[in-house]
Amino acid sequence: MNPITFFWKSSIGKKWLVALTGIVLVAYVFGHLAGNLQIFLGPAKINAYAQFLHSLGPILLAVRLFLIACFVLHIVMTIKLVTENRAAKPTPYIFPNSVQSKVATRTMAISGLIVLSFVIYHLLHFTIRSTDARFKPITAGGKGLLHGEYDVYSMIILGFGPSFLGVLCGLFYLLGVGLLCLHLSHGFSSLLQTLGVTTKKTLTDLQRAGQVVAALVFLGYASIPFAVWFGILTLRTSL
Repeated sequence: MNPITFFWKSSIGKKWLVALTGIVLVAYVFGHLAGNLQIFLGPAKINAYAQFLHSLGPILLAVRLFLIACFVLHIVMTIKLVTENRAAKPTPYIFPNSVQSKVATRTMAISGLIVLSFVIYHLLHFTIRSTDARFKPITAGGKGLLHGEYDVYSMIILGFGPSFLGVLCGLFYLLGVGLLCLHLSHGFSSLLQTLGVTTKKTLTDLQRAGQVVAALVFLGYASIPFAVWFGILTLRTSL
């Protein structure tokens, strides 16, 4: 068996793939949050940021494809690890609470698939713009409500409310981000364990740090739909 095949099939190899793809995805989560929070600085700021990203052209496409590949690989390897672990221990533990019975651990595979569904819808909604006819410039036959091709400010406010569909999209957004942060909370310490940079003394502190970071990330992302719902962010007639 060649080294690549062995690495792919072995439990250690899968854990390393989960860890490495996890690092990439965590970096993206922080970067994406930093970009999204610019909406509170006004439409000019976040729209300029969106225009800059699109100006990258093929580079942006390559980055998106790489991130999608990492995300799919991360979920596939996680499911494989969960399946193999269950197959190796077919008999349930007598005391399940003593064996990492946290919600994040027990539902990692299922919640990962829900997050994948959320990401696909999120891309269709805000990136490909195939789910809302309003996500077109006003000049495009008079059918859109955006003040330009890169009017992300208006698109986010239209996407999250105040219509029934907007609230529903916002709730799905919160669910997806919440499950993502649940993964982040659990995966932070697991990632460091896989990379061999933790000890028994530091593990508990790192787990708590992961929970704090995950909570802050969730609050950052959740602040956007809530700001729309409570009228902090509103549509503007001109930008």
